[in-house]
Amino acid sequence: MRQRKWLMAVVTIGSAVSAVRLTMPVLAAEMVKVYSVAKKGYITVEKVVKTEEEWKKILTPKQFEVTRKAGTERPGTGEFCSLHKPGLYRCLCCDLDLFQSVKKFESGTGWPSFFGPVNEANIRLIEDNAFGMHRTEVRCARCDAHLGHVFEDGPPPTGLRYCINSVALHFVPSNEKESAH
Repeated sequence: MRQRKWLMAVVTIGSAVSAVRLTMPVLAAEMVKVYSVAKKGYITVEKVVKTEEEWKKILTPKQFEVTRKAGTERPGTGEFCSLHKPGLYRCLCCDLDLFQSVKKFESGTGWPSFFGPVNEANIRLIEDNAFGMHRTEVRCARCDAHLGHVFEDGPPPTGLRYCINSVALHFVPSNEKESAH
């Protein structure tokens, strides 16, 4: 008899937990509005959120250090410093459109430099006072990857220089038909 009461209590508690689970709202993934070059307009996408261990599994140690720990690659070592092909630079971590080759320029700094992003919605700017310097950090709006910094010494039309780590990007070349537009 005692076992039966105990079993009924367990079943009742189990049913109550299941009922609560079914009636509780499921937390929706955080969404972010960004600009898509391919769609030529704004789209809403899910934010990419991963644990440190998940990022370590998919990124090289250098990619992890730069994008997840706000590191910096040494000047002149990045694969995109002297790349001059038409195309699109996307976030290495989440594939978000970030910069276009039409906005790239030679800054002489040793990092790929752009006078503007694809769209302001695709990046986040954060005050950075590390190492006794006052700078503005540039992060991906979708996955929060550290990309580099922006400075107010760039060329017209913006006067800005987005100094970006190559290791935080991957390049998607434009086909000839697209680059004619």
